[in-house]
Amino acid sequence: MRYVRGLDEVARSDTPLVGGKGANLGEMRRAGLPVPPGFVVTVDAYDAHLHQAGLQRQIEDRLQRIPVDDPERLEAASAELQSLIRRTPVPEAVRQQIAEAYARLDGGDALVAVRSSATVEDAATASFAGMFRSHLNVRGEEELLRAVRDCWASGFSARVLFYRIKRGLGLAERWIAVVVQRMVQAERSGVMFTVDPATGQSDRIVIESAWGLGETVVSGQVEPDRFVVRKSDLQILERHVADKQFELVLDPRARRNVRRDLPPERSRAPSLDDEHVRALVQLGLRAEEHYGTPQDMEFAFEGDALFLVQTRPVTTGLKKEEERPTEPERTQGQILVRGLGASPGMATGRVRVLRSPREGRELTPGEILVAPMTTPDWVPFMRRAAAIVTDSGGSTSHAAIVSRELGLPCIVGTRKATTTLKTGELVTVDGGAGVVVAGEAAARPPRLERGPARFESAPVTATRIYVNLGEPARAAQVAELPVDGVGLLRAEFLILEALGGVHPRLLLERKQEKAFVERLAEGVTVMARAFFPRPVIYRSMDFRTNEFRGLEGGEKFEPREENPMIGYRGCYRYIREPDLFRLELEMIRTVRAQYDNLHLMIPFVRTAREFARCREIVQEAGLEPRQRFELWVMAEVPSVVYWIPEYARLGATGVSIGSNDLTQLVLGVDRDSRVVAPLFDERDPAVLDAIRRIIRRCHRSGITVSICGQAPSVYTEYAEWLVRHGIDSISVSPDAVEATRRNVAAAEARILLAAARGRR
Repeated sequence: MRYVRGLDEVARSDTPLVGGKGANLGEMRRAGLPVPPGFVVTVDAYDAHLHQAGLQRQIEDRLQRIPVDDPERLEAASAELQSLIRRTPVPEAVRQQIAEAYARLDGGDALVAVRSSATVEDAATASFAGMFRSHLNVRGEEELLRAVRDCWASGFSARVLFYRIKRGLGLAERWIAVVVQRMVQAERSGVMFTVDPATGQSDRIVIESAWGLGETVVSGQVEPDRFVVRKSDLQILERHVADKQFELVLDPRARRNVRRDLPPERSRAPSLDDEHVRALVQLGLRAEEHYGTPQDMEFAFEGDALFLVQTRPVTTGLKKEEERPTEPERTQGQILVRGLGASPGMATGRVRVLRSPREGRELTPGEILVAPMTTPDWVPFMRRAAAIVTDSGGSTSHAAIVSRELGLPCIVGTRKATTTLKTGELVTVDGGAGVVVAGEAAARPPRLERGPARFESAPVTATRIYVNLGEPARAAQVAELPVDGVGLLRAEFLILEALGGVHPRLLLERKQEKAFVERLAEGVTVMARAFFPRPVIYRSMDFRTNEFRGLEGGEKFEPREENPMIGYRGCYRYIREPDLFRLELEMIRTVRAQYDNLHLMIPFVRTAREFARCREIVQEAGLEPRQRFELWVMAEVPSVVYWIPEYARLGATGVSIGSNDLTQLVLGVDRDSRVVAPLFDERDPAVLDAIRRIIRRCHRSGITVSICGQAPSVYTEYAEWLVRHGIDSISVSPDAVEATRRNVAAAEARILLAAARGRR
């Protein structure tokens, strides 16, 4: 068994073996990008370590009882699991191969960086930003082995366990590799995004940098220099030089990184000159072209030599120039604090100033979290916040990245938020404008992503504009936008919270189904009430087996599938396990007793036979069309084109096209596979033909048709194409509502004008 692979031997397709970080670094070396030499200790080595001392069974037993929502017990369970990993010797075969690979790096005496590389890390859907352990300036075989073991153990840290469970990811799989690379002694370093991470502008490259090691930028310890470059002509559009008061550098004697304060003339000098910026931009464009998607990259300069030390796909949504308003918003009121708007949106709430994650339990839902900076240890508490404000950091810091993932407004680099703002003070955070305003403030002129917009000021369209939504905390704000309802209520976060990290079948065994229904109903009621009387279409539970396995008890109830995406999920699961499906139906009936604007959508329907039985279960639960109840079918499987007339006959009132899954199944492309991901394109003629036929057959069958995939949010021309082919409604992400309504209105006007000319 080979437990170690050189970086030159691996590529994107090797993620299951070497993890996301290792696969990306190997891919970059193959593409000719400047990556420091090194090797990867594979997941097979981690697996051997677990099995040598029988750790697998001990770990699985403890994972069954993980108290994810109790911070103190979660920390205790985490400490016990990590101790198991650290105190077990590394298997001799693994030790020998690591020693041999290390000896080939600069004669076996090299200073190296040792970093975890999880198989789910740096993915497009879950970044795990900064959550795993890294060790810098490691020298010698014994020290290297300790660092490797510590990286393995970090997979069971409290912050990682919390994140994995809340994201519905598995816990017990063999999933941690370790990257070992020659240490770059950075004189200047930072982060580069080949898209603006705060606004999603795809025609911009954003670089944030500082003196010394890049940890100060990533963790938000300093306010970095910021450069914004236009891709088309490489012109530097924005240049902000910050006061970088210290740097992290290597102390050769102590062999550790130390903080060194900088004199004013250096702290206020730009860490990159124009030549550095141009070199970085050219590398960024090469990487983006190679991967076929925008990249989030970490870089370091050692003298004049430029190295890329990490890359991952950018997860923020992209916007085109024509999709953005030209006038900036101005928040009305007394400005208390200014900073860099790192995640757009507005939120009003009471301030809670916290100095460390140990104080996190003091944060109550809906408060504004104000902190010096955030680290991965803050993650279990950050989801409670209505917005996040930090003293330090840039748009690529941990606080900014996680806020964008959670959809929270965020301002970083304020320098004085923790001293200016007081706990209990009522403020409004404008994450787009980068200001904190006293009291409850209004924004004028209104913009979709940062404040209420009046229907009367929005274009009137015959095509209904719906919104995709998943967080109850955002419901009231989004309901103020010019939308006709919720076209897709994503229930994943709500369900995970209602389950409390426990598999639903285990809840049934424990007789806790009533509590689950009540907790789920609370969140859904918030959303139905916010949009009443506009429709809210709830998509029922659609976790895949690999996602269910990550819950407590999941190993007991879930089969292992080679391809869960087309496996045991959706409608077929409901007819095989109707007792679980009935819990959601009971929730819907409970909420509809107050708000009858809540309706149901069935995902991943393959055949009419499945839908017929599913429809019977829905009727048995007392949900009937005569009660103004709508039953939708999600069009994700190509067979829907054939079955639409039968679905309509069986009682379906609407079809919603899930263009993401539909594209994967029409083209036979798994978009989570980095090897074939470049083939994924919702604009492919075959996909458009399927959508065109779905629209046509729905109209012939007398039912409404919508679309809720990401394409209309990303591509301006996609919305117009849908209108021209008769789509009844389009459901998009909140930040795309305004642009989509404007594009649809223009398309409808052009169609009417063309028709009028044709009648002349």
